[in-house]
Amino acid sequence: MAEAWTHHFGAVNGIRLHWVEAGEGPLVLLLHGFPEFWYGWRNQIPALAAAGFRVVAPDMRGYNLSDKPKGVRSYGAELLTDDVAGLIRHLGAERAHVAGHDWGGVLGWRLGMRRPELVERLVIINAPHPAVFGRELKHPRQLLRSWYAGFFQLPLLPEAAFRANDHALLERVFRNSPRRPGAYTDEDIRLYKEAVSQPGALTAMLNYYRAFGRNTLRGKSDGEGAGGDGIVRRPTLVIWGEQDTALTTHNLDGLERYVPDLRIERIPEASHWVPADAPERVNRLMIDFFRDLPTHPPAPA
Repeated sequence: MAEAWTHHFGAVNGIRLHWVEAGEGPLVLLLHGFPEFWYGWRNQIPALAAAGFRVVAPDMRGYNLSDKPKGVRSYGAELLTDDVAGLIRHLGAERAHVAGHDWGGVLGWRLGMRRPELVERLVIINAPHPAVFGRELKHPRQLLRSWYAGFFQLPLLPEAAFRANDHALLERVFRNSPRRPGAYTDEDIRLYKEAVSQPGALTAMLNYYRAFGRNTLRGKSDGEGAGGDGIVRRPTLVIWGEQDTALTTHNLDGLERYVPDLRIERIPEASHWVPADAPERVNRLMIDFFRDLPTHPPAPA
């Protein structure tokens, strides 16, 4: 059976990125998080394309088939944001609807703060606004849940932990963390293992956390936009799975201070892995939002 997307490579911001593409119409850029790759949007790509959008889901720098520059400095937030901005331009668009989950959401926030002229509408899925997250890290309620980010700062040991026993840790994450049975199939997990097994991928993926950690230790904040206020002046929809074990719902508190045009949709039954846990709900929310339609409540169970 033919795939519902086509594969592409291109030179963007001095590196070679890989992405998949489907559909025609206004550009929608889908940014994945850790430890996924473009395939994290497998449930959204066909639905968005069928709804009349040109959908592009890249492997972020360091992931799967995209280039993996060496060194922690190659994974700083500014460079990563420039990758996204460069890809929009490479695709021939003046601006795009942007959706990001996890680390992809962090980059979505940054793009909305620093390059708002490139963003039509913004969807963030279980990724805290940098300024709000900085506030929450001062509370044990979030700090304790972020313990793994401290572990990821260590050299070599996190890579070894992920490789052990045929990537058993990765498999455990995708089998046990979602709330929907079968959210990740055996074939999905095989593809994730294949992606993290690409030469240099694991270290590159972990370097996102290491770069963030080093900036935090230096007292550098990612919460300020180009104007120094951290404000996102684009219409923004935040979708949040409330069963997230890594991020508390307190990351939504006070968010309207930074996002004047804000909608928040909580999904009580979903975990951190919202696009896989509640794919139909996410698809409907994204399509309606990008079409600027009213948000509809979920159908009764």
